[in-house]
Amino acid sequence: MGVKARKKAITKKLKKGASDFSVSSASKDEAREFLPLEGGPAQKLPKTEVRENKATVLYIGRIPHGFYENEMEGFFKQFGTIKRLRIARNKKTGKSKHFGFIEFESPEVAKVVAETMHNYLLFEHLLQVQLIPPEHVHPRLWKGVNRWYKPLDWVKIERKRQDKERTLDDHKKLVEGILKRDKKRRKRIEAAGIDYECPEMVGSIQAAPKKIRFDAD
Repeated sequence: MGVKARKKAITKKLKKGASDFSVSSASKDEAREFLPLEGGPAQKLPKTEVRENKATVLYIGRIPHGFYENEMEGFFKQFGTIKRLRIARNKKTGKSKHFGFIEFESPEVAKVVAETMHNYLLFEHLLQVQLIPPEHVHPRLWKGVNRWYKPLDWVKIERKRQDKERTLDDHKKLVEGILKRDKKRRKRIEAAGIDYECPEMVGSIQAAPKKIRFDAD
């Protein structure tokens, strides 16, 4: 067989293979998406369903000082209607923990806010904004969101505790605690090799009760 005959035979085989492949790929039952790397018959790709975006709650981190509820509401309402908003605060002091949550009415608006405001520079802070899926939202996240937290006056509470009237037993316990701490302090001073005479605590030495002598008749 000559060179030309070989070329014709190869061309004929290639055309036949291409036509067979097109016919087999066109049929629905035998449609294949890719060939596995390990070899073997072709396999279909699994169909992936596109989930609808229903997330409306956003996490906002690295909130700067002074950017609180009123300021946050005034800034973010330019994107859309806000349903709820809260900033995490310390229960004792009422100060901001620099992160919070915000909920919009529309999932599309929440998605736009997450894409626009993530890593947004605000008062030298890069805001961290992320969508929270509905199944990951804690059921108690919005508890007391409409109640403004008033921090406790711990100075007033401590003053009241110190100024309360004490009974004789309370005073005795107080003196015992002071003497116990003073004893530990003296031992630490002696262990350090310091020659120091600690003054006596005022009120630590109680006067001995007077003995009353009755004359026998």
